[in-house]
Amino acid sequence: MPIAHSTAEARWSGDLIEGGGTVRSGSGAFPEMPISWSRRTQREQGATSPEELIAAAHSSCFCMAFSNELARAGHPAERIVTAASVAFDTGRPGGAAITSIDLEVRARVPGIDGAAFQAAAEAARAGCPVSKALAGVEIRLRASLETG
Repeated sequence: MPIAHSTAEARWSGDLIEGGGTVRSGSGAFPEMPISWSRRTQREQGATSPEELIAAAHSSCFCMAFSNELARAGHPAERIVTAASVAFDTGRPGGAAITSIDLEVRARVPGIDGAAFQAAAEAARAGCPVSKALAGVEIRLRASLETG
């Protein structure tokens, strides 16, 4: 299978604090979005941040990896919902850093028991390509099996 490449482009003008810019995907899958330092540190509305984009990438990749693990175990998922929260710490002595990622997944998976569900979730966390790319960051996982 060939190697797939995804692209994005960011543009920036000005200094870090007062400046700003935009980011857009190469595929056009999402519209050009504003980026700013204040969005990263103060949650300015109407702009995005690298951390928000990482959260989007990680949550979507984890859903795919978890879906694959469940199907391989003979329990295809009916529904998987994953939320990712990326911590960005600006008060570190060595400079700002992404310090952790919390993944919270809820899934409806007919016929699976709790232990097999948790094992598949852990395997997905370890095998998810975005998790692998972010190996230097603590990734915490909370997985909940929905019933009924």
